[in-house]
Amino acid sequence: MAAALRRAARLRDARDFSRVNRTGVRRAGPHFVAVVAPAVAGAPAPRLGLAVSRRVGNAVARNRVKRRVREWFRHERASLPAGTDWVVIARAGAAELDAHAVARELSELATR
Repeated sequence: MAAALRRAARLRDARDFSRVNRTGVRRAGPHFVAVVAPAVAGAPAPRLGLAVSRRVGNAVARNRVKRRVREWFRHERASLPAGTDWVVIARAGAAELDAHAVARELSELATR
C-alpha cells in the first residue's frame, strides 16, 4: 500500500477550495478539470483538493477515482510547480478509467 498523502499536502478548508476556483487557471480534459492557483504563504509544496460528485458513480466508484488521483499526485508532486494549489474535479466517466489512463490525463493537464 502506498504512503498516505500527508495533511499538509491536502486542501481541507472550503475557503481554500473557493480561492482556488475563483483565482485559478482551469485546464479541462475529457474526464477531469484541474484548477491551479498560487498557494497562500507558508505552503511551498503543491497541495491537492478533490471534488468528485455523485455524477461520477456510486460511493465505490467515487472513492476509487479519488484514490487514483491521490496516487498520481503523490508520484508527480515533485515535478509540479512549487507553491501551487490544485483542485481536481472529476467528470462523469472518470470511474471507467484505469489507473494508467487517470495518470496520463492528469499529467497532460499538468503540462499545459
